[in-house]
Amino acid sequence: MKARHTVQEILRQTPFNENFNPFSNRVLNQLCQCRSAALGYHHYHCSDSNCRHVHYQYHSCHNRHCPSCNWQRHDEWQEARMNELLPVKYFHTVFTLPQELNALLMGNRAVLFKLLFDSAAYCLLKLCNDPKWLGAMPSITAVLHTWGQQLSFHPHVHCIVSGGGADKDYRWHNLKKSVKYGYLFPYDVMEAVFKGYFLEKLNVMVKTKQVSLPGNTHWPKLKDGLYKQKWILYAKQPMGNVSQVVEYLARYAHKVAISNYRILDVSDTQVRFRYKDYNDGKKSKTMRLSKEEFVRRFEQHILPRGFVKMRHYGLFGNFKRKERINKILDVMGLPQHPPNVKIPFYIRFLEKFGVDIMLCPACKKAKLQLVGVVFPSIRGSPKTTHNDVL
Repeated sequence: MKARHTVQEILRQTPFNENFNPFSNRVLNQLCQCRSAALGYHHYHCSDSNCRHVHYQYHSCHNRHCPSCNWQRHDEWQEARMNELLPVKYFHTVFTLPQELNALLMGNRAVLFKLLFDSAAYCLLKLCNDPKWLGAMPSITAVLHTWGQQLSFHPHVHCIVSGGGADKDYRWHNLKKSVKYGYLFPYDVMEAVFKGYFLEKLNVMVKTKQVSLPGNTHWPKLKDGLYKQKWILYAKQPMGNVSQVVEYLARYAHKVAISNYRILDVSDTQVRFRYKDYNDGKKSKTMRLSKEEFVRRFEQHILPRGFVKMRHYGLFGNFKRKERINKILDVMGLPQHPPNVKIPFYIRFLEKFGVDIMLCPACKKAKLQLVGVVFPSIRGSPKTTHNDVL
């Protein structure tokens, strides 16, 4: 079912170029142009000589912040992960920063988002490597989200962690106390390690001026308050089988600040959207914002240029990952994962939606035949390539 309203629609109706930095403006302009002639198109005609219907397929922006461009990337990523995960138990853990750090984070996004990743990974790897808890190397996949349900600024990292790990001989060991506690590690243990590491590193960054303090911030007072405060960590019970874990993780990996399906109504001046209130039993509620405020909140969640929002640690560290996983499978006496297969876009679309996009929409009998591809040009006329078959 097609969404009634879209983020693209709101952006096209709301001036924003004077309000944000050049990179944010570039991203928002790409989202505005998604699936329009501005990004070029594929030119087709029907292969039936009695029909010869002309069809234009406009290009997508493929920007990672676009709510309309994530389904294919989601499916491809999900299939690739199915060929990496081990048949073991997995846990979902969330590391959240206190809202008192929001102003500091807004002015130092790249360096402090990285520190958030580093702190979560340090906490998990330190505890997993401790013989008291595991004494082995786990697999960790971490995904950064910066939003709350109301589009507020709420940086946190979702981690999917294996319920065990491999030793230096690639033998698998399960967590020693997960049955007792019902989740990965006790909250107090994780909170102390995560908070201590983050604030220790942040204090050094402040002193060496690697981060800039906002306004009248008194760092010693803020730091003392942060040490005394309980930081929110979230740990769930063990997850289901591997396919459920991958599907769950794929949703988190390719989420954007708000999906088009949550947008209920767009008027001349306002946007109404649905959100889930976690402070009130996860009840579904609605919120109204002016278009300008909606765009302002959406822009907060545009990541810094080139920033990697998904990172892997431990057994899933990128260097020789496939080799490590295959050695563990060998020791487990299990077959190795099959190689990934590249599935053409039109086949994937047919499998997912039951729609053959290569079928002529006019006669619904013959196939569309490519005439040429038109690409956008920075200067001068658009660049066109033609199909040699013609």
